[in-house]
Amino acid sequence: MSERYHYNSLFQFSTSLFETVGLSVERARVMASVFLEADLLGLTTHGMNRVASNLSWLESGQSRTSGEPEILADRGNLFNWDANFLPGPWVVTRAIEQCIERVASRGIVCATIRRSQHIAALGAYCTRIAEAGYVALITCSSPNENTVCAHGGINPVFSANPFAFVAPADDYPVLFDISLCITAGGYVSRAMREGKKLPGKYLKDNKGEVSDDPAVFFADPAGSIMPIGGVSHGYKGYAMTLMSEILTMALGGYGRADDSASTDGEANSVFIQMFDPGAFGSLSDFKKQINKIKTMCENSETRPGDDSVRVPGQRAWQRRLDQLVNGVELYPTIIEDLKPWAEKLGVDMPEKL
Repeated sequence: MSERYHYNSLFQFSTSLFETVGLSVERARVMASVFLEADLLGLTTHGMNRVASNLSWLESGQSRTSGEPEILADRGNLFNWDANFLPGPWVVTRAIEQCIERVASRGIVCATIRRSQHIAALGAYCTRIAEAGYVALITCSSPNENTVCAHGGINPVFSANPFAFVAPADDYPVLFDISLCITAGGYVSRAMREGKKLPGKYLKDNKGEVSDDPAVFFADPAGSIMPIGGVSHGYKGYAMTLMSEILTMALGGYGRADDSASTDGEANSVFIQMFDPGAFGSLSDFKKQINKIKTMCENSETRPGDDSVRVPGQRAWQRRLDQLVNGVELYPTIIEDLKPWAEKLGVDMPEKL
């Protein structure tokens, strides 16, 4: 059963952990805010759940505690950075800040980042973008990760490649953060840890048989996760996965074709594109159209007894508002994983509500 904690308590706890392993207070606060924003939105596999792995990378030197990204290209409306293993949430937040600063005068801005340490939940960066009144799409890939098969194939080829989109609107933004495979690797790991089956046959074993058993994913040779669409319509997720790898690695100029990528661990290649609706017309006209589409979806007729239709972002935004007031829900295993770090680093654990 999930447990609730005050947002400020978790924020201070996480900030202190990151400070103690060597980050400046400014960078530690950015890291804490990104992970907590993921949990606020319900992206629980990539929120506080990822703090322990980031502490490990920082302590071991796999993530850099200081330094700036190298600027490989900058034409004003686009830029390409080599993060050289800076902490992902911090470097992507810096990139988002640059995009917000530039898009007001340029209308559209694109960015790519190579060798960023794992960037956590893409949706966690979307709140700030929506509040600034901009539209964005973000995707990332991991050059050293092979967990997702090509449609019709058996062996794992791609990484999970999340894709996020956000657009400002009244009441709540349109917002989604989805993996381009049928389930996220974090959910497979959680099911394996808890000895449970997956909700559906999302995996292929190393012989190509579909399965709901997470153990096939961790077998030797390893199984794979299928693209969105599964056995019958996986060609759609497969095509979008190819698109993601092209936008992130090919456009950024670094990835699977580079021998050094084999030692990148969970480091990500990132693509960000941001739009200013006001450059095309007016923000009010933009929101008017989105609000109408949202209303049409929300008012869709459903079968008796079925839930009403939700717009992507509606539930996440409601959850965010609730948790800011009533406490952030954390899966019990998250605190279990962080307790040894707190003891080791001399940081007080947060108190449950």
